[in-house]
Amino acid sequence: MSRIAQAFDSRQWGVIASASVKAVVVTLALPLAACGAGGFSLEKADVDRSIITSSAPSSPAAAAADKDSDQTTIGNAVSSADVKELGGQALPWANAGTGSRGAITELVELKDGGLTCRRFSATRESFDGVALYKGELCLAEAGGWRMQEFKAL
Repeated sequence: MSRIAQAFDSRQWGVIASASVKAVVVTLALPLAACGAGGFSLEKADVDRSIITSSAPSSPAAAAADKDSDQTTIGNAVSSADVKELGGQALPWANAGTGSRGAITELVELKDGGLTCRRFSATRESFDGVALYKGELCLAEAGGWRMQEFKAL
């Protein structure tokens, strides 16, 4: 055992370890150098049109239809809410057809000259982002509610 220990002193082990590290670095650097030798250029890079993924509707008409559907859902929630029972708490809403959801806040009922209206703020969370709306819904003479105002802030 002592002969083996004498044959490889700590200096020789240091040289072997250093050579091993250099060999690993060269082995890892060669493939990278080979990739760079081909002359990769951003000017030559192009979009791969063969890959198709799922996407949200891209047509403005579909997005507008979703917002209209959400507006109707919000109007239904506002018209059917018991304002006194809510006591200022947020009223959640969701539209299964569009996947949108949000909360109705600041819901107040006003009576002006025999006309009953409800003013509110509503958030809308959907695939295209989060938005805040202000609206007003009034009771029509026929007994149904009609959206007077609904605008994004």
